[in-house]
Amino acid sequence: MTDQTVRPPVRHFINLDQIPTETLQSILTNARELKAQKFSPPQLFAGLSLAMIFDKKSTRTRLSFEIAMKQLGGHTIVMTKDEMQLGGAESIEDTAKVLSRFVDGVMIRLSNHETVEELASYADIPVINALTDASHPCQIMADLLTIEEKLGDIKGRKIAWFGDYNNVAKTFAQAAPKFGFDLTVAVPPPLTPDKKNVATTITLTDDPIAAAKDADVIVTDTWVSMGQEGKQIDAFIPYRVTPDLMAKAKPHAIFMHCMPIHRGEEVTDDVLASPASVIYDEAENRLHAQKAILAWCFEHSGVNVQHK
Repeated sequence: MTDQTVRPPVRHFINLDQIPTETLQSILTNARELKAQKFSPPQLFAGLSLAMIFDKKSTRTRLSFEIAMKQLGGHTIVMTKDEMQLGGAESIEDTAKVLSRFVDGVMIRLSNHETVEELASYADIPVINALTDASHPCQIMADLLTIEEKLGDIKGRKIAWFGDYNNVAKTFAQAAPKFGFDLTVAVPPPLTPDKKNVATTITLTDDPIAAAKDADVIVTDTWVSMGQEGKQIDAFIPYRVTPDLMAKAKPHAIFMHCMPIHRGEEVTDDVLASPASVIYDEAENRLHAQKAILAWCFEHSGVNVQHK
């Protein structure tokens, strides 16, 4: 007899703009609940396995996903791109279909965004984008969790971004209309993105002082990402986050950075040491946000996700 059971659609986590706002808000609510259970984590993922695929070095991404799975009762297997056939002798389709027979989900941190999307298109299990050159959705979920912990409801807040319009900035731009915050992006003129490629709700400027004015959150990132060694940084110097720049923001403003930090380049040591800096809370929240992302992705695998 043929099995006529209709399987629910696979839940991938690739780009924030592809996921309903209500779902993202529910994931954040669950992240708060799971964080409250930090020292007595429910065994939601008992018997489940996650493949973790990397093409570059990783500290926070590897730690947070591996600990998230293991604290909630699951298992992980870590592979680098060089240790497997992904994009090599084997097609992406075949890799996706084989992974689907061995593990319950895939977390992938890969520069090429199109490869991640192609892998997801062939996979019968959830694929989570842990970082590509185009977007970094898990980081922004952790950032939103951190902002609301420190400042309350994010709706109506002003977030000011400084530096390169990179994957993190682009994902903040995806999140802004969904969560109702104002995003101002201050980028050096040679690197200002074409306005037709940026949401109309985003404010673009080359004036860092104007961007910082009355901001609730000041956020930046490294000017030189992995693989960009030798990149010229002179154009970025006016966008360095200093105490003077922080003083333009609101008195309660917080400073965020997803790390790793090049101290003295994109941000000064005195800002990092100030009460405004929440970088380590932000780093920890990767763990709790990703537990909730995994739980949402795995929910069709029989995981019982508790919501109040």
